[in-house]
Amino acid sequence: MKRKWEAKLKQIEERASHYERKPLSLVYRPRLSKPEEPSSVWKLFHRQTEAFNFVKNCKEDVHVFALEYKVGDGQRIYLVTTYVQFWFYYKSRKNLLHCYEVIPENAVCKLYFDLEFNKLANPEADGKMMVALLIEHVCKALQELYRVNCSAEDVFNLDSSTDEKFSRHLIFQLHDVAFKDNIHVGNFVKKILQPASHLIAGESDDGIPETRVSHFSEIPVKQGISFSKMSTGVYTRNRNFRLYKSSKIGKPVALEVAEDNKFSLTQSDISEENQYFLSSLISNVRFSDTLRILTCDTSQENKQKQVEYFSSTSTSVENIEGFQGSPYPEIDEFVLSLVNKNGIKGGIRHWNYFFPEELLVYDICKYRWCGNIGRAHKSNNIMILVDLKNEVWYQKCHDPVCKAENFKSNRFPLPAEVCLLSLLKEEEEFTTDETINNETKNPHKPSSSMLSKGVFSDPDWDNGIDDAYFLEAIEDAELADAAENNLLSYNGVDEIPDELIIEVLQE
Repeated sequence: MKRKWEAKLKQIEERASHYERKPLSLVYRPRLSKPEEPSSVWKLFHRQTEAFNFVKNCKEDVHVFALEYKVGDGQRIYLVTTYVQFWFYYKSRKNLLHCYEVIPENAVCKLYFDLEFNKLANPEADGKMMVALLIEHVCKALQELYRVNCSAEDVFNLDSSTDEKFSRHLIFQLHDVAFKDNIHVGNFVKKILQPASHLIAGESDDGIPETRVSHFSEIPVKQGISFSKMSTGVYTRNRNFRLYKSSKIGKPVALEVAEDNKFSLTQSDISEENQYFLSSLISNVRFSDTLRILTCDTSQENKQKQVEYFSSTSTSVENIEGFQGSPYPEIDEFVLSLVNKNGIKGGIRHWNYFFPEELLVYDICKYRWCGNIGRAHKSNNIMILVDLKNEVWYQKCHDPVCKAENFKSNRFPLPAEVCLLSLLKEEEEFTTDETINNETKNPHKPSSSMLSKGVFSDPDWDNGIDDAYFLEAIEDAELADAAENNLLSYNGVDEIPDELIIEVLQE
């Protein structure tokens, strides 16, 4: 007995000595891999804007998810993490039950549909047949408009139907093909459904879905597709799109693989469920040299010729024929400076943004100098790629020989003035200088310090403020500041533990 006690005591002493050398962290930081590797990102925000601002400054490959946590009020919190980290906790389906992918604005994405109709109001409607007809029609449109071959085997078909409502999500898994962003997806959907757009219904004045039939181009009338909702509202900026295996809060039915799904997975070293999850993500598109980006700009259709490039003879970036610059105009100008030299006036034909890699890809026109051959190509154009995450740029090209050699030029650092941190600093300094200048030029105007201390009492100033809006603005500012510093519940904790999300969801 004494020997057992001595052995136990020795074991306790050794463990105490171990924890003295390597104390436990005060904050739990979730890890998926080896202890010596850095922890994954797991951050919660009460505002979508705050979440995306965090993503822009994060070096890891992170994404924004929306989580419903209170029945009836439509409120959501926003989680920023990696796909791997999210799946690690999501696959058990214990706590993360009502989740949505936030499809980022300007991000390259897949073609997708949200379909539903009221079964009680349409007792004779055959939902499976209508989905099959729609897929057939869309595949035909992709072939006619873009020469893209696809079939029902390329469409991930998800079902969340109930006894009252037929509901499907269709996500097209096109090989090396994606749309420029979900605005262009929406334009494409409206374009191919335009002959029947006046027949696609919403709801009647009393809120009851109306029964209408949508006939698609060459589909016979007797096989008409009748969805009371073919939601074009899902093609909006930063759209929340429900995840595979998730249900809407307060409703028991989750999105599952449909009975008539024909999409088959390829062989992979990850689980089947994980592959389905990744396939269901609309913005999960990886860049490759062979990736085709489809566009559909309906505002250009009535013009004689689309101009798919913009160029500049100065440092300013102009928009020609409605094509917009990228979300980073300073980088657009920098790229133009690279292709406007030695008497050659190059331009940007168009740009694409790949959200997962934070990669801007510029197709260049009128400038063909290639670092691989040390001269200009006779006919093939080049690309300038800007890696925002690592703040570097490099050149590739469309020439078959260069592509076969997988040529990629050396990586060059972006100028400091176009790096994200520099731009944020400049904006902050500009705002500060502008405030100081305004206060200097107009000494009678209240300074920010005077206002914050409440010492200004000019009746003309007070009369212009609506107290309710003023208080609301203050609360919004305080809430945003608290969210940014993770003070909402955990008083300055750097990494938000998963206990918080469990607690919030349970509430």
